[in-house]
Amino acid sequence: MMWNMVLRRIGVGIVLLWVVSVLIFALTQILPGDAAQIRLGQQATPESLAALRKDLGLDKPWYIQYVTWIGNLITGDLGISNAGGATISSLIGNRIGNTVFMTAIVTLIAVPLSVVLGLLAAMYPGRLLDRIITSGTLGLIAVPDFFVAIFLILFLAVQLGLVPAVSYLSGTESFWKSIYVLALPIGTLVIVVSAQMIRMTRAGILNVMSSPYIEMAILKGVPRKRIILRHALFNAIGPIVNVIALNLAYLVSGVVVIETIFAYPGLAKLMVDGVQTRDIPLVQACGMIFCSTYVVLILIADIASIMSNPRLRHPK
Repeated sequence: MMWNMVLRRIGVGIVLLWVVSVLIFALTQILPGDAAQIRLGQQATPESLAALRKDLGLDKPWYIQYVTWIGNLITGDLGISNAGGATISSLIGNRIGNTVFMTAIVTLIAVPLSVVLGLLAAMYPGRLLDRIITSGTLGLIAVPDFFVAIFLILFLAVQLGLVPAVSYLSGTESFWKSIYVLALPIGTLVIVVSAQMIRMTRAGILNVMSSPYIEMAILKGVPRKRIILRHALFNAIGPIVNVIALNLAYLVSGVVVIETIFAYPGLAKLMVDGVQTRDIPLVQACGMIFCSTYVVLILIADIASIMSNPRLRHPK
C-alpha cells in the first residue's frame, strides 16, 4: 500500500509539471510587447523585425512553439535569450549559484531553529515561554517580508552601520565575507520562514500529544520531555516536513522582493529582468525551474509523510 501511494504521488507530480509547463507557456505568450522590437529597438525596419521573428520562431503557431520548447526543455536545451543572444543556460548558471548559496545558509539556520523553538513551545504549553514564542511568531507571520527587510536596513545598516545595505557579490569573496555581505537578506528570510515552521512544529507536536498512546505514557509517569522527543516528534514529522518543504520552495522561487530590495543577483532577480526585457525564453526557463523545485519539494514532503506513517509502513 505504501509503495503504491508513493508511485501515485510521483505520477501526480509528473502530470502537475506538464500542466505547469502549459500554464507558463500560455501566460508568457500574453505578455505585452514584442521581443523582436525590444531587441532591435524602435528604429528597426519591418523587414528586419520579420526576419528576427522568423529566426526566433515567433512566426510559427503557438502549439508548434510549445512542442518545440518542451522538447528542447526535456533534452536540457534552454534556448537562446531574446534580449542579448546569450544562451539561457549561461545566464542561469551565473545566478543560480547565488540563489542556492543563500537558500542553503537560510535553511541551515531556520530549520533547526524552528524545530527547537517549536519543541520548546510544545514542552511548556500555556506557560510564559510558549506565550512568547507563539505571540512572536504570530506577529511575524502578519508582517510582510519587505517590511522586515526595510526595518533591518534602517536599523542594522543605516543606524548602526553593522552590515552593508546592498548585498552584491563579485564572486571573489571568501565564505565569511559572503555571509557578512548577505547578513541582511539572510536575516530577513530566516525571520520570515521560521515563523510558519515554528507554529507548525508546535501544532503538530501538540496534536500528537492528544493521542491515546501518549496519554497512556503520561499516566505511566513518563516525563513529558521524553515523550515529545522519543514518541511524538517522529509521528509529527509529516506536517512538519510539509511546511518545511513549502518554505524551502519559497526561498527558491518567492524571494523576488528580497533580491530586488538588496540588489542581490539571484535567479528571481534574473526572472524580473527577463520580464522587463520581454525575454520570453528566459522567463519560461526560470518559471519552470521555480515550479519544478516547488513540485519536487512538495513531492518529497508527501513521500516523507507516507513513509513516516506507521499504519502504512506496517499494515495489518
